[in-house]
Amino acid sequence: MRPGVRNPALSSRSFADDVRRYLQLVPRQLPSRYLYDPLGSALFEAICEMPWYGITRAELRLLAEHRDEIFRHLPRLTRIVELGPGDGRKLQTLVGGASAPLTAHLIDVSRAALARSAQTLSGAAQLTLVEHEASFEDGLDELADLSTEHDRPLLLFLGSNLGNFDPPESLSLLRRMRASLGRGGTLLIGADLVKPERDLLLAYDDPLGLSAAFNLNLLLRINRELGGRFDLRTFRHHAVWNAACSRMEMYLVSTKNQRVDIEGIDLGVDFAEGEPIWTESSYKYAAEGVIRLLADAAFARVAQWVDRRDAFALTLARAI
Repeated sequence: MRPGVRNPALSSRSFADDVRRYLQLVPRQLPSRYLYDPLGSALFEAICEMPWYGITRAELRLLAEHRDEIFRHLPRLTRIVELGPGDGRKLQTLVGGASAPLTAHLIDVSRAALARSAQTLSGAAQLTLVEHEASFEDGLDELADLSTEHDRPLLLFLGSNLGNFDPPESLSLLRRMRASLGRGGTLLIGADLVKPERDLLLAYDDPLGLSAAFNLNLLLRINRELGGRFDLRTFRHHAVWNAACSRMEMYLVSTKNQRVDIEGIDLGVDFAEGEPIWTESSYKYAAEGVIRLLADAAFARVAQWVDRRDAFALTLARAI
């Protein structure tokens, strides 16, 4: 195994351990990171193309419009690290504003996502790619090894990935980023902003059913990898806006009383009709709230750009 690549057997054990643990919680849960197997990643890419889901388009517009300004703030930059590069289009758009060669370290738990992003970026002549199949936490440990006093990477955390963490977790993650970057390091972060409830519900429960397929695929993954006996026809996708917590929530709801056995982890789960499995939370922000959160993690704003059409903020901050 080359440095930075996770042992697939260890990943499988983590999946099994987490499914066992989270399905026995009250309420029942499954970690959202497991939504992104190869099929889930492909479904999410399709979701990003829907007219009701504007996050990716908004972020790409901001990166294209302000990339020259971003690089003017980073005149000696030689290295970029991206957590969760997706299909690579965002980094491809950003480096169009670079005037010097760059090394880009791509960090993702999904081998399929890394392959797609590398393919997208293969034509960027000024870019040398290094792939790391790793969690964000492991990736940040590797970032700390890359950072030196005279060579601070730019860390990219785009796609409103921050919204997948609850407030204590997001602050903890940002503080870990700050520690990995070191004083003077820079972070470029994208955050989806609060918008009308009807728009949020349409984005997370679309008329084409892609969001439902993306969510239900998690049960299909358990069936395939852990010997689960989930009947997908007896669970439905449900999305709700929790205004008090400023987050979208996704659930898989049992449509009847049923028992589901998962042979690979020797677990049987009894579901009542209407009982949900909580699979994802996606927090939404105010633009000024992003700056306050960064300040709490010892980052100072360098610049912030807001896309008013789809309510999205891109913020460049420096570790202090």
